[in-house]
Amino acid sequence: MLGNPLPLTDLDGWLQTDITSLDALQGQVVIVQFWTFGCGNCKRTIPHLQDIYAEHADAGLEIVGVHSPEFNFEKDPEAILEAAGELRVTWPIALDTRKHSFFSWQGSRGYWPRTYVLDRDGLIRFDHIGEGLYDELEQTVEALLAE
Repeated sequence: MLGNPLPLTDLDGWLQTDITSLDALQGQVVIVQFWTFGCGNCKRTIPHLQDIYAEHADAGLEIVGVHSPEFNFEKDPEAILEAAGELRVTWPIALDTRKHSFFSWQGSRGYWPRTYVLDRDGLIRFDHIGEGLYDELEQTVEALLAE
């Protein structure tokens, strides 16, 4: 899906931030990743996101992790915060416990992880399912930050 993203809807709150919607990040380049802390594929993407974040946060990049649990044990906000600490996830986390945004963005077949990049106008300019394409992800971020 490239183009206009849907809003993050029917969330159960946010962790590690004061924002309450993607609208608060308008004007920034934003990586939006649908993930869950029990997913091995998701865990393997985090170090790459951390590197990109460390390199480009000062230039206007933000990351939003939309935590959409696959299993019941992944629904507890305290467990999510604990996992975020262990994984060194420092960016805002949107709680999508009932997976409304997960399916509205991805359709009836959702994937963990799924990574999007939104430009400064909020348009989707990158969409990737699973691990990999880290160079392409960073190149997209760099190009959008330079615009």
